[in-house]
Amino acid sequence: MLKSITFANPGFLFLLALIPGLVVWYFYRRRQRSAVIQMSSLDGFASVGNNLKIVVNQSLYFIRLIALTLLIFALARPQTSLSRQDISVEGIDLMIALDVSGSMLAMDFKPDRLEAAKDVAIEFIDGRQNDRIGLVIFSGETFTQCPLTTDHAVLKNLFRDIHSGMIDDGTALGDGLATAVNRLKGSKAVSKVIILLTDGVNNMGSLDPRSAAEIAKLYGVRIYTVGIGTIGQAPYPVQTPFGMQTQMMEVKIDEPLLKEIAQMTDGKYFRATNNAKLRAIYQEIDKMEKSKIDVTEFRKKKEEFLALVLIALILLIIETGLRYLYVKNIP
Repeated sequence: MLKSITFANPGFLFLLALIPGLVVWYFYRRRQRSAVIQMSSLDGFASVGNNLKIVVNQSLYFIRLIALTLLIFALARPQTSLSRQDISVEGIDLMIALDVSGSMLAMDFKPDRLEAAKDVAIEFIDGRQNDRIGLVIFSGETFTQCPLTTDHAVLKNLFRDIHSGMIDDGTALGDGLATAVNRLKGSKAVSKVIILLTDGVNNMGSLDPRSAAEIAKLYGVRIYTVGIGTIGQAPYPVQTPFGMQTQMMEVKIDEPLLKEIAQMTDGKYFRATNNAKLRAIYQEIDKMEKSKIDVTEFRKKKEEFLALVLIALILLIIETGLRYLYVKNIP
């Protein structure tokens, strides 16, 4: 790592030219103010020597000059930076394809499947600081909620904005996969991954999910499929003439299809039946997807003026204290 020092406001450094002039002015002023007394002999003062207060008094002006010099450097805003740093990080390009159909409002997860999927995905994103991550949502149709990005704060905000009913209802697995693959096909990352989360059966869209998986395989994209929902029945909110009520409905997930898609792309299929299981699935994917890549990292500049200001302030406090408390020069 190579450190360099630069100045954000180098023009202030020209003020340093004043320092030699102030030194010359000090000696000139001291000479002009020296009293001239004619004495026959100085032998009577030989035993006095150099009084400490005299030495301190003569040093006060130079303490002030040092403080002034430090303040000039502080005004110039010195900055240190690392010119470059070669490091090895674990980074991949990853798209999350999330089903937002009406069935994702089922309450076998807390508070429901969609909110649980969002919360756990955000936790997963927080643990993948070096990855580019994007988001595709689908139901009856599909669109990219967020392209691949390293700005995870923006991505998490877009996750929070997701809600069921954003797009036409249904489950277009093939179209959702194809959109995610389209976002990854131009990537030059060592590892390209799609995490597909759904709780239904493919019933809409213009592209068969198997064909989308073939395209993913062609571009070297690995797909992890996650079926969300308990086994058997789950409570769903249903609008009735008496308001919103909960009814038990059968959970239908096309597990053979999801397993086939994962197998075709060297991925893996998971079944999440509750919040804890979904979190464990993300943790497992996190462990499996670690790809070492070499990158050159450039770091932001660091301001260094604060230390100079503090030292100058301490010197001025010392100078003032000595002047009025020890030497006792009263203006």
